[in-house]
Amino acid sequence: MQPKPRSPEETYGPALEKAQREFPGLDPTDTAARAGVAYEDGTYKVPFFGTRYLVRWPTGIVTRAADQQEADIATRILLLHYLLTADGAPLADKWIAFRNLPGGLGYDAAFQGRANLRLAHAFGKDLTAFEAAAGSLGSERLDFGDASFSFRLLPRVWLAVVLYLADEEFSASANVLFDGAVSHYLPTEDLAVLGGMLAGRLLKAARSK
Repeated sequence: MQPKPRSPEETYGPALEKAQREFPGLDPTDTAARAGVAYEDGTYKVPFFGTRYLVRWPTGIVTRAADQQEADIATRILLLHYLLTADGAPLADKWIAFRNLPGGLGYDAAFQGRANLRLAHAFGKDLTAFEAAAGSLGSERLDFGDASFSFRLLPRVWLAVVLYLADEEFSASANVLFDGAVSHYLPTEDLAVLGGMLAGRLLKAARSK
């Protein structure tokens, strides 16, 4: 008999519990300034992927502002880790690959499959679809590759996607890049998840067109 797959709550529950234990130790005002978010009446207001979330202090409860529904567990962990990690460092204004993040080389093969290869397969022969999907996520155009866009996923966490179309000599490729200061705001493991989430959102946006 095959073992039953673990649910996201079973897989990520310990990480969430650890973050919630650490969360009350933050100074709310200082943390809000370092993370570039608003804080009032015991609540951080954090924009993430274009949606506003409310993070309660000191409980660490994370809900969507629009309907007060609890966020999925991956989003809860990412937002708590963002507030716990943020140190106020300015954006580096340069892009780096996942393998250049602290400890990223060891995760790079998995990250390629989670993000870059999925994007290359989906958009490597369809520039119009890539541009439309990126535009639907509120991106800003960059000047790399055949097309590229930056995405402000959190106030101080910027990612970019660079697409190189397939041609007669080379197969298509895509690269998810990170602002060089991103490790001041999230651990590398979380950035792997975030890159995969961005790839997934772009693919979903393309399918909905």
